[in-house]
Amino acid sequence: MNNPSIKKIRSTAVPLCIENIDTDQIIPARFLKATNRIGFGKNLFRDWRYEANDESRPVKNFVLNENNFKGSILIAGKNFGCGSSREHAAWALKDYGFDVVVSSFFADIFKNNALNNFLLPVQVSESFLSKIFSAINKNPEEVFEIDLPAQTIKIVSTDEIESFEISAYKKTCLMNGYDDIDYLLSNRSNIIDFEKTKEKY
Repeated sequence: MNNPSIKKIRSTAVPLCIENIDTDQIIPARFLKATNRIGFGKNLFRDWRYEANDESRPVKNFVLNENNFKGSILIAGKNFGCGSSREHAAWALKDYGFDVVVSSFFADIFKNNALNNFLLPVQVSESFLSKIFSAINKNPEEVFEIDLPAQTIKIVSTDEIESFEISAYKKTCLMNGYDDIDYLLSNRSNIIDFEKTKEKY
């Protein structure tokens, strides 16, 4: 088990107020040649970050190129992660340094890929998402707190809180740093006891 556990995350955020961001925009297909999870962060939103795919020509008004915004939380518009099912999208976001993505809606496959890669997708109401964007626009250093045990997200300066949903199984995995195999091993004694019970019959 080498995965970091996720319980409480307190950080500033990077706002990307664009709807329907698909996985090809998150990580273009031409960068999917590697089979491990390392190194994808440098190509996150590649076609939006650079002019004509040239790293020496960053797009000045793209949020990842602005010094005002930083943090381990990405705030995105509605319908984040739509399009193809590539797991590399979650890899790229995680490798870049994001631990949380907040949106008012996630594509199901992206959401599952994110959870499997210890990237927490926090789905909030559209009204709360609007409040988050407004808070960042007023103060780029606004801090947000994600409390996974309580399943809440808070705008720290205003104490406004909203709850979010997550499967009990994935919540347990994230809080303990478990992948699927780790989870099974953590229940090894229970599984052995159950098998012993079956042997009696």
